[in-house]
Amino acid sequence: MSDVAIMRLAAITDEFSRDLDVALDAMASVGMAGAELRMIGDRNIIDLDDDAIDRVRDRVEARGMTIVSVASPLLKCVLPGGPALDTRFQQDAFASTHTFDDQPRLTDRAFAIAERTGARVVRVFSYWRTVDPGRVFDDVVVALRGLADAAPRGVTIGLENEHACNVATGAETAAVMAAVDHPALGIIWDPANALVAGDVPYPDGYRALPAARVVHVHAKDCHVNGHTPTWGPLGEMGVDWVGQIAALKREGYDGWISLETHWSGAGGDKREASLICGRNLRRLIDG
Repeated sequence: MSDVAIMRLAAITDEFSRDLDVALDAMASVGMAGAELRMIGDRNIIDLDDDAIDRVRDRVEARGMTIVSVASPLLKCVLPGGPALDTRFQQDAFASTHTFDDQPRLTDRAFAIAERTGARVVRVFSYWRTVDPGRVFDDVVVALRGLADAAPRGVTIGLENEHACNVATGAETAAVMAAVDHPALGIIWDPANALVAGDVPYPDGYRALPAARVVHVHAKDCHVNGHTPTWGPLGEMGVDWVGQIAALKREGYDGWISLETHWSGAGGDKREASLICGRNLRRLIDG
């Protein structure tokens, strides 16, 4: 992290549209220079062949934008032999319903896509959340250490705290990072996911984290009833985004803040909803 924090604005492209050109044009209109890849059309990025990946990169770079992250589904699966799944949390698979046995193949493919696109971060998870996450802690640690050991030079494994996975809160994230003190493993901090998991994402969850290991930030917003989120305009719901962004600036965070809208908008128009959230995020960062 630099002494002067200059946060850059990105988005998961399919939050605007699964039509990549529509998404990129909309993103550019709100000053987004970074593209995070998850779904293109009706396919998860992990399932695209090399020619398709090259076409994606060409279209992004033609607009002067950068591919910043491969939003892969790695470790978003059931861990065999673990406790029962916690059914309070909705599992979002984004057209990728792979199993534990698929993970070695998916890992190789995610790393190949990162190298082919120039993405510096590959997102991973911590297996679908069980009723007793502590019982699978060691399994998660082993898996993350293996991914970090295998990461290509210049690529960081970004563990996202995900409410439907075993690492969801700030404290859970901090515990895993303490157990895997590896230079190729960092945190993708998602305050809204922490909120759904029952955390107070800022200040409590964020203050539990080793801030120097936050390599990427996801931005969305919601209110929560139990563990069920109602998504809405960023900066107007349950996450203290003013406080969170101010804290990131104080810590010298100079990475990307990537919009992951989730809100479908008042009329069901995700592009318009993401434009609203993108403008709100820009104001928050510039404020």
